[in-house]
Amino acid sequence: MDRGSHSVYALYYHYVQVVKYRKKVFDNEEIINFLKEQIQEISETFEVEVIDIGVDKDHFHMLLKAKPTLNIPRYINAIKTITSREIQRKFPQVKEKLWKGHFWSPSYFLATSGQVTLEVLKKYVESQGKE
Repeated sequence: MDRGSHSVYALYYHYVQVVKYRKKVFDNEEIINFLKEQIQEISETFEVEVIDIGVDKDHFHMLLKAKPTLNIPRYINAIKTITSREIQRKFPQVKEKLWKGHFWSPSYFLATSGQVTLEVLKKYVESQGKE
């Protein structure tokens, strides 16, 4: 558990981002490592702890830990904008696989990943006030 001045929290998220049209741009370790480094730098700026990043040919999964004050859309937008720009700048060959320079799909997957299952939490909430 983490603590703020007026709170105790444990906020974990599973984030998945897909390359536009599922283009297979992550085809070498140099690009994959660069993506991970960029995400790590961006995350430090937002005070987000990256727990793990897994990269496949056309998408990545990330497990992260955040504070309740994190502006999630702003954070994800920063990841998408900066990584797209910097990967295309450093690896111009990637542009050949993309359509009009669009790197990431506009949509993403984000789920919370808590310390307990949803079923356990439901039972706890239901039990409140019953004696």
